[in-house]
Amino acid sequence: MIPFSPPRIDDATVKAVEEALRSGWITTGPRTKEFERRLAAYCGVERVIALNSWTNACELVLRWYGIGPGDEVIVPAYTYCATANIVMHVGAKPVLVDVLDDFTMDPDLLRKAISQRTKCIIPVDIGGLPAHIQDVMRIAEEATPLFTPKVNLRVDGTNPQMRLGRALVLADAAHSFGAKVAGLPVGAQADITGFSFHAVKNLTTAEGGALAFHLPPPFEHEQLYRFFNTMSLHGQNKDALAKTKPGAWRYDVEFPGYKCNMTDLQAAIGLVELERYDKETLPRRKAICNRYDQAFANDERFVAPTLKDADRESSYHLYMLRVNLATEEQRDAIIAAISDRGVSVNVHFIPLPMLSFYKGQGYRMEDHPNTYRHYSREISLPVYHDLSDEQVATVISTVVEAVVEVMGA
Repeated sequence: MIPFSPPRIDDATVKAVEEALRSGWITTGPRTKEFERRLAAYCGVERVIALNSWTNACELVLRWYGIGPGDEVIVPAYTYCATANIVMHVGAKPVLVDVLDDFTMDPDLLRKAISQRTKCIIPVDIGGLPAHIQDVMRIAEEATPLFTPKVNLRVDGTNPQMRLGRALVLADAAHSFGAKVAGLPVGAQADITGFSFHAVKNLTTAEGGALAFHLPPPFEHEQLYRFFNTMSLHGQNKDALAKTKPGAWRYDVEFPGYKCNMTDLQAAIGLVELERYDKETLPRRKAICNRYDQAFANDERFVAPTLKDADRESSYHLYMLRVNLATEEQRDAIIAAISDRGVSVNVHFIPLPMLSFYKGQGYRMEDHPNTYRHYSREISLPVYHDLSDEQVATVISTVVEAVVEVMGA
């Protein structure tokens, strides 16, 4: 069986975790801080904070920005539930917009969806391809006259809504670490960018996430880092590493925060992954996706994903193939036929309006026709570092055989 997306765990990974265990630091410590420094350098920003998941990291952002009941956050209908779940967690309303043919948020529909209640926009990078983030940022700026900030102060004595004066742009880059926009790595385009280092991601820490800060003045990124660090540790103003300094045992709790810090065990894996990311991981994933492109891009039975255009280049996280003219039922039958032949594939994602909870909230799939059209035909093919050329060839032939079996051509 060819698996879909196993993590890369080799001697280097095992050695790094062993060294972390033997060091005595298994919670947030020197490896986590080093991982943050290297992530910031990679993304071209001043500060990155590493946390335990994309979900908790990005929920902290919404809470920091004071988003709550009565507010709206715009998200694409085509995304994983976490993007909308965090909006529900803070008591706000997700406003869904349809997507373009490249699976990313439609900027024109975003512009129409913005209202006086809009406090945040979450564009989602799908399959590794960045959303049209420059358009999203411009639309957020243009909509400034509609923005009505809350007047209450945050627990740190500031009011970020009044300081920014517009809807916050929080990029969901769970799929796109290492992707590029205008030649620059993702992380330095949106106000704040959230990354995921889950086990299936290009760069993994087993579980984990991070926030890259790129807010304009008068925001100070060092101050933001300190606040989010405190916020992720129950509001405690010293982490475990800071408390190890002689006489530094005393701490304070500045506000009732949350618990979502990254550990040194996770960071040890991340440091290994980051060291070889551009040299090994991205080139191999790109080569696999390009091989798929050669097989499917000029075959009228298929619609190949966008991997690169004039402004954006994917991180090659997924190869989201669409079967032209297939119904949802036929797509499902094709997946079953592929599985019967010993190849694991997946679907990204079941759109939000099709999920029981969001359907129950009144969201309708009919309102997002492009999202459904792409979802109903989509099959994600295996892409991972250790996938051999022979296995790639097997995946290609298996997909074609399954389509012929189901579609008859």
